[in-house]
Amino acid sequence: MTQPPPQPPQQPPQGGGFGPPQDQPPQTPPPTAGPDLGKAPQPGYGYPQAPQTPPPAAPQTPPQFPAGYGYPQGAPAPQPPQSPQTPPGYGYPGQQPGPYGQPQQAPYGQPGYGQQPGYGYPQQAMPHPPQAGQPGDGKKFNAQMLIIVAAVVAIALIVGGGVWYASSGKDDGKKDDTASSSGGTGGTDDDNGGTTSGKEKAPSDPSAKVLFQVPAPEVKNDSTVVVSGSWLTDKAYVKSGIARIVGYDRDKGGELWKIPLDGPVCQASRHVTDDNLTAILYQPAMPTKADPSHGCSQIALIDLDAGKRLWTKTVKTGDQLINFDNITLSGKTVAVGSTSGGAAFDVSGKLLWSPKPGDSCYDAGYGGGEKLVAVRKCGSYDQRQLHIQTIDPKSGNVISEYKMAEGIEYASIVSTNPLVVAADVGDSAGDGSGISDFFSIDSKTGKLRTRISAPGEQFAARCEGITRVEACNLLAVGNDRLYLPTEEHDGTGKYSQTNEIVAFDLATGKQTGQRANAGDGYTISPLRMDGGNLIAYKRPPYDKGGQVVSISGTGFKETTLLQNPATDAVRDVETSMSPEYSEFLYAEGHLFMSKVYASKRSTVRDKEYLAVGFGTS
Repeated sequence: MTQPPPQPPQQPPQGGGFGPPQDQPPQTPPPTAGPDLGKAPQPGYGYPQAPQTPPPAAPQTPPQFPAGYGYPQGAPAPQPPQSPQTPPGYGYPGQQPGPYGQPQQAPYGQPGYGQQPGYGYPQQAMPHPPQAGQPGDGKKFNAQMLIIVAAVVAIALIVGGGVWYASSGKDDGKKDDTASSSGGTGGTDDDNGGTTSGKEKAPSDPSAKVLFQVPAPEVKNDSTVVVSGSWLTDKAYVKSGIARIVGYDRDKGGELWKIPLDGPVCQASRHVTDDNLTAILYQPAMPTKADPSHGCSQIALIDLDAGKRLWTKTVKTGDQLINFDNITLSGKTVAVGSTSGGAAFDVSGKLLWSPKPGDSCYDAGYGGGEKLVAVRKCGSYDQRQLHIQTIDPKSGNVISEYKMAEGIEYASIVSTNPLVVAADVGDSAGDGSGISDFFSIDSKTGKLRTRISAPGEQFAARCEGITRVEACNLLAVGNDRLYLPTEEHDGTGKYSQTNEIVAFDLATGKQTGQRANAGDGYTISPLRMDGGNLIAYKRPPYDKGGQVVSISGTGFKETTLLQNPATDAVRDVETSMSPEYSEFLYAEGHLFMSKVYASKRSTVRDKEYLAVGFGTS
């Protein structure tokens, strides 16, 4: 039997087990207004500390130069940042709906695949994504590296549970404008490539400035802690910290409110309701050296406008709490999944369903947004079959079902409307992306519309799929099309890299011929849909700032919405985060980037940030 693929690098650990709540979350330092250009520059974490010469045998590899935070330490030197890649997820065909049964319990306390040691536990050496300007970034892991990562994950499975979250491109507070948005058919664009079919309009001057920065929180005990979750409303930028959620003024960064939690956040829904409610999973207590593992058993509903935790719920199997791996939201339903099964609550706090003892299948996870889709696992461990079920979010009744081929252990929900599933069929991707194929499914009938081959060596999107079935990024769905970035390749300049976004028709599976070029030295990544338009981020070359662009749905014409400063100080902050490993949000001239975990390593130097905001005038 195929071994489960490894988790992405830079994956923060979580706990397993239980403990009483504690009400003393650590405090996060206040945000700062922008780069401190008056202080001597410090070397940034992970950046090269001395000039190096690229090997003559590999002219496509960019040279390395000093890249400390702040203005350069000598004459400006090229340092083209590249985008790292990360691992896994899985799926395939079959169909026929069946009665919706509730999940069976897996053995209590059995960790899901890819889980990591808990916060506060002595860490194994974990691989981290390559940093900008290093040889080999922008390339996916080779087989040897995957074996090493898998070994680390295997060790981690022994000591506790946990999950890592990295999504990009959530919306402006309205449900479903997400990185993997189920954007529907959208509108039509004008002949000039404008954004008439979306809400985002190009400003008269797209030039942006740093609005504020949130310093990285202090982490003790040489540990790593999850800080996933960020949202953008009409009033606030909201970000998870260590055992807290904080709302910041969108323009100035001042704290508007904060919600203390008993333990670290494990997972956060990328969706919100129309009235700005969202959901999170968190631990019941702060891990310690003596008790490093606390399971992700606490389900909470958060009001992003009022800055309040409306309720916290748990689900038990027998007399033991269930630790959940993922959480999502569809309409007024909060759904959570795990190897012990799935459960759901109405936003009022009413339990809608929970695992049924004796069931031979279980809901491993859910995809939310416009519809609710379950990834349901049936059969014995060595004869697993995945059922992709569109379900009624109020009752849990099955509307349609698509059965994937036996032997495919993992699948990821890319979009629920239209329904698109990603899988690594036969472990054939070979690059740790978790994707070899996409499956376009009719959510009304459960029939396969088309299957799209997406070889890992050609396309840069990725899904995790092991425990977090909705953890896909670097892709978007809208206009009944799938938008994917190509892998980076040589540009026209010396040592430069670039890529493109291409579109696939979800009815035929064929490329539409539409192609958006990043531009020499830039790499482009889809963030989300905006009606019929695609919002994308361009990671900059060594001498320019990043951009947010709107790409019209039919003509694929590009409009610049935001242009970041090209100064070394600002660019170093910007390139310390990437769409692969960070959360990116854009709305109404505001771009926010934030990290999904914090660690001791990220606080030993100055100029490390949890989040940074950019904005146009």
